[in-house]
Amino acid sequence: MTTELYLLVLASSIVLLLVLTIAVKLHPFVALVTTTAFVGFATGMPLDQIIKSIEGGIGGFLGMLAPILVLGAIVGKMMEVSGGAERLARTLIRLMGRRNTHWAMMVVGYICGIPVFFQVGIVLLMPLLFSVARAAGMSLVMVGLPMIIGLFTVHCVVPPHPAATAVAVALHADLGKVILYGLIVGLPAAAVAGPIFGKMIGDRFTLQPPERLQQIAALPDEALPRLDVTLLTILSPLVLMISKTVFEMALGPKHPIMPAVNFVGQPITALFIAAILAYFTLGLARGRTMTSLREFSEQAIGPMAAILVIIGASGAFNKVLMDSGIGAALKVVLTAWQVDPYLLAWGTALIMHIAIGGATIAMLTTVGLILPILPLYPGVDPALVAVAIGIGTIGFSHVNDPGFWFVKEYFGLSMPDMFKTYTASTVIAAFVGLAALMAFRFAIGA
Repeated sequence: MTTELYLLVLASSIVLLLVLTIAVKLHPFVALVTTTAFVGFATGMPLDQIIKSIEGGIGGFLGMLAPILVLGAIVGKMMEVSGGAERLARTLIRLMGRRNTHWAMMVVGYICGIPVFFQVGIVLLMPLLFSVARAAGMSLVMVGLPMIIGLFTVHCVVPPHPAATAVAVALHADLGKVILYGLIVGLPAAAVAGPIFGKMIGDRFTLQPPERLQQIAALPDEALPRLDVTLLTILSPLVLMISKTVFEMALGPKHPIMPAVNFVGQPITALFIAAILAYFTLGLARGRTMTSLREFSEQAIGPMAAILVIIGASGAFNKVLMDSGIGAALKVVLTAWQVDPYLLAWGTALIMHIAIGGATIAMLTTVGLILPILPLYPGVDPALVAVAIGIGTIGFSHVNDPGFWFVKEYFGLSMPDMFKTYTASTVIAAFVGLAALMAFRFAIGA
């Protein structure tokens, strides 16, 4: 096949994926497998090779990801049921003052979003949002938008979130570096799109959240875990993974202590330690029984099944793109274009998010398109590429994004107001994040 035909198959596969997920409303797993098979047949791959590529892609992606995502979900669930997020928010608001409540809520979303999913974070923090907005005399938009964008930024950029972790694994990036870079680059994006933008527009919109949400009572202060315990539990896996990177940079990979540091700093080990710690600090130490901890774990692990199969199917899609010859065709075209790899990763993710909607599937599709061209850039930092994909995915959340409707339900905004507030804030975050990424890139000489 010619390069043009390969690119035609690639474009057709993306259109097919969009049609199947948006128009036909197929489950993303079925849509991805169907699209993967289409690529294999259309490029003339041998039938047995198509099956081998699908099996290899699924197994290669899930081998490391499954335990990471399950352990991360357990830590997030313990955070949810213990009241740790509320303790963090109350402390920050008290320290920063009521006038800076919108900044405090961004920090709360940014930190609490690390172990919990975007939608879970919204459910978890909504009762607190109503109470602090009333107490501070601020509009719900001014206080709520920073919280939402803080949650969404870390959801797209920072492991151990599923898509961010899957992208890092696919790119063979150091997870500690991805976390560190993602937190640094994501912070200005969340700050400008959240507290700064929220204060500019906060008084122009009226929210009408469901009455049932406004009536949820916040937990009494004495029922919440201590702040130091909460922070220790939330941040422990990140500290362990980042420490591995820091030790390696400071001591060198051959230092005698590095085998032990590498073992503890591996994502699976770090999250296993964090999960066991959460059982004690947010569970047993607060009067929970082992039976209840098992039930919480089951509740956390159950929803991961759908995410894991989608990630597995995206791995198959990526593998078939590489094995079919499409990856080589992409290299030929992009070599002629000479596109900056970080800008390309960011732009592709932005377009995929606009087209596909769901952040997870947009990121996983993007990494499949980016992987074949990375060998053209021998000096590229895969951790920065992973962050670029995450930052690009934040932008232009709209009607085909499940998260868009989740925010609309909980905030009670009209469709035009959703575009002027939430969608606008995601656009701002994506472009500010790109500027921060480029500045950070030059600062570290990447």
